[in-house]
Amino acid sequence: MKRDETSTPPAATALCPPTLAELGATSPQKQAVTLIPAGLIHIQYTAFLYCGASGPLAGPLGCIPIFEKAFQLRGGDLTRTVGMEHGEQNKDERPDRCGKVALVVAALMLTSLALTALGLTAAVAAQNTATSASDVYAAQATAKTESPTSHVKGKVFDRFVVIWLENTDYTAAVADPNLAWLASKGITLSNYFGVTHPSEPNYVAAIGGDNFGMDNDNFNQVAGNVSTVVDLLENKGISWSEYQEDMPYSGFEGFSWVNQKTGANDYVRKHNPAVIYNANTNPDRLAKIKNTTVFYEDLKANKLPQWMFITPNMTSDGHDTSVTVAGTWTRNFLEPLLNNKNFMQNTLVLITFDENHTYTLANRVMGILLGDAVPSKLHGTTDSTFYDHYSEIATVEANWGLHTLGRWDVGANVFDLVAKKTGDKNTAWPAVTSANPTRFLNESFPGPFNSVNSSVPYPVPNSLLFRAGRTVLPKVVLQWGLKQLQQRSYYRNTVQIPDGLNPPAGW
Repeated sequence: MKRDETSTPPAATALCPPTLAELGATSPQKQAVTLIPAGLIHIQYTAFLYCGASGPLAGPLGCIPIFEKAFQLRGGDLTRTVGMEHGEQNKDERPDRCGKVALVVAALMLTSLALTALGLTAAVAAQNTATSASDVYAAQATAKTESPTSHVKGKVFDRFVVIWLENTDYTAAVADPNLAWLASKGITLSNYFGVTHPSEPNYVAAIGGDNFGMDNDNFNQVAGNVSTVVDLLENKGISWSEYQEDMPYSGFEGFSWVNQKTGANDYVRKHNPAVIYNANTNPDRLAKIKNTTVFYEDLKANKLPQWMFITPNMTSDGHDTSVTVAGTWTRNFLEPLLNNKNFMQNTLVLITFDENHTYTLANRVMGILLGDAVPSKLHGTTDSTFYDHYSEIATVEANWGLHTLGRWDVGANVFDLVAKKTGDKNTAWPAVTSANPTRFLNESFPGPFNSVNSSVPYPVPNSLLFRAGRTVLPKVVLQWGLKQLQQRSYYRNTVQIPDGLNPPAGW
């Protein structure tokens, strides 16, 4: 029987643990272990495992320990490098179902893993959050900035650029003359949707595969054991950066930064998706979250990365102004770049909005795809496929053959331009896209960041989700893959995401 491309793969494929190389280890003798909580005592069991085991001795990943040693790690340490020794080879070794004879490492964190995975651990304190002018100017002097490059070929595009604007209904956006001009250079996405309200949870969803119940624009911090598209990109060696207009310095984690002359809103944290995730707040990753002034420096030096998220300030993106201002800014920014050889390197640009303006309507926003990765025959055309913010992640995964996050990214529709080349099958959702919709995607349901009910723990990624050959990122499987945790996962391989009026079953 031919396996459907949306099905779960056979156990031998789905349960293969990652190798040391996939975990990023530089030597089979050492493995860096990251501890998220502080103030807790952990008993961590680190083991070499025999991949492909079966029977009563096999663990949740289908492997039998060859060597096991316990370490007691006390609170306050954020990282610890643990030396590991080779144990004796298991006498009952059999051919490896994974297709290779290799030792793999699993960090099985028993009680503390369960606490971590359920989101009950202590939060990592954000740095660089002070917003007074004196503190910001002092931090500017020592802020680290990095501009990594890479050249990983994609199936359709080699560079992906996302530009988000703010709070505009679809009908208003398509009527703007500057956005219409940009649409004439590419493809209009006529059924693109936000996933909730207000702004921040949409930004969070667009790189992490969920909004975790968020229904506010607060100073939120997603736990450091929650992965994002950044982890997927780095796992494949693909360079990335964010460019935030009027962000006061690289790696700034503060709530906002206002214009020092007029007092007007400029940069806001809620529109910076990467910095909201604590997984992205180590010094190396913070150095890649930069001001748009650095964009022009990187452009001139031909040092732009392959994945970019660009956020205009609160005036330029239309939040505090209008779609007219947003359209003007976007055309002024992009038009010169459309003929710039340092920018146009098989580049796909997505212009879209975080959410619509009228909350009584379905959360439909305008999307535009353009760039030299879009064939000229598709200029001025319309794609009516259902998409949402998770489609951004799914499209990047499909194009570069990345792993997935095991969340709503797995089932999201891939932009048709890409899906035709990757073999991904897209699915209609008329309950959202019809003239008389019954699903509106306007509310969030309970979760750790919900204003009404935040007692619900972090949802667990589904470690067995599989699509078109793409499996869940190995470190996500190790972090969340225990059977007792998987029973809490509500993620499925489907475009039909839940919302506040239609939460997951039993949630």
